[in-house]
Amino acid sequence: MYSKYKWLEIAQYLQSIAQAGLTYTENKYDVERFEQIMHLSKEIVSEYADIKMERLSELFDKEYGYLTPKVDVRGVVFRGNKILLVKETLDRKWSLPGGWADVGLTPSEVVIKEVKEESGLDVKAEKLLAVFDKKCHPHPPEFYYVYKMFFLCREVGGDLNSGLETSATGFFGIDELPELSTNRNTRSQIEQMFSLEKQPLETLFD
Repeated sequence: MYSKYKWLEIAQYLQSIAQAGLTYTENKYDVERFEQIMHLSKEIVSEYADIKMERLSELFDKEYGYLTPKVDVRGVVFRGNKILLVKETLDRKWSLPGGWADVGLTPSEVVIKEVKEESGLDVKAEKLLAVFDKKCHPHPPEFYYVYKMFFLCREVGGDLNSGLETSATGFFGIDELPELSTNRNTRSQIEQMFSLEKQPLETLFD
């Protein structure tokens, strides 16, 4: 659970209640109440995150039906004792290659695609190492509620290159990690990947 970001948990929970209510209710009076709850959720985020209500309305209005977590998929690729990281063009910090899951692709297909696009390497997904709830880890606050999937991948070809969303790529040892893009992955998560690579029988969750 977030401790310093309790307001975000409350806002996300209110949004989920309102979204479910607006999806399933047939009572026009309940519609009005759920719209009020949705507005309260926007007000909380706007007050604490300094995001304009117009922008929040754009984000909220993209959601339809029962609200569920978004899924972020990350590839874990090792060369010896070093792990593959890519430098994000958005914040110029480093992360495991990956991104949002795509409709129509399995999780393993997503991670193979993302690693190729962001690093130039061809990989085979071999094992699901972890499924994390973002709220349980020291990420900065984010509007969306997110699950993160980490796949151990084996390098099978390609050449190490940057992509459209990355400006550099490289392999790093556990004691030489660069500045990480903590919205995407934390140091503790990277360290856990090193541990799981040595003993990959266990799958972590939450």
